[in-house]
Amino acid sequence: MADKKIINQVLELIPQQPPFRFIDEILAIDDKRISAAYRFREDEYFYKGHFPKNPVTPGVILIEAMAQTGVVAMGIYLLLRQGMSAGELRRMTTLFALVDSVEFLKMVKPGQRVIIKGEKVYLRHGNLKTRVAMEQENGESICSGVLTGTGIRSHEK
Repeated sequence: MADKKIINQVLELIPQQPPFRFIDEILAIDDKRISAAYRFREDEYFYKGHFPKNPVTPGVILIEAMAQTGVVAMGIYLLLRQGMSAGELRRMTTLFALVDSVEFLKMVKPGQRVIIKGEKVYLRHGNLKTRVAMEQENGESICSGVLTGTGIRSHEK
C-alpha cells in the first residue's frame, strides 16, 4: 500500500474540484487497487432538482464518483509510479473512453458516505480500464461497472 505522502500527492493532482469532486479521502492504493470514500453532503447542488422533497443522488454522479476514484486517481498514481512528473500530470485531462455494464442496485441519499473501490484491468497506450464498485459503509453494493479513461494533454499551466 502507498504511503501517506503519495496519497496526498494523488489527491492534490485530481483536477476535479468542488462542487464536482467526489473523493474525500483515499483509503488505500497500490499498483492494482484503490479504495476511496466520499460523503454526499445534504447541500449538494443537484439535490434541489433531483428530486425535490425526495432527494436522490443521480446515477451519472455515482458514475462520476466511481470514475474519479477508479480512473482519475488510480491513473494519476500509476503514472507517478511510472515516473511522470506532477507538472506533466497537471497538464493532462482524463476523459471517458468507455462506460460499460454499469448496474445500479441501491439509491444514495443525502448525507450518506460511500466507499468506492477500483481494480485495474489494464493500463496501455494511455488508456486505463478499471472494474469499479460503490458500496455502503456496511459493504452492501450500490452500483458497479467497468470504466475506461484516457489521458490527454489539455493545456499549459
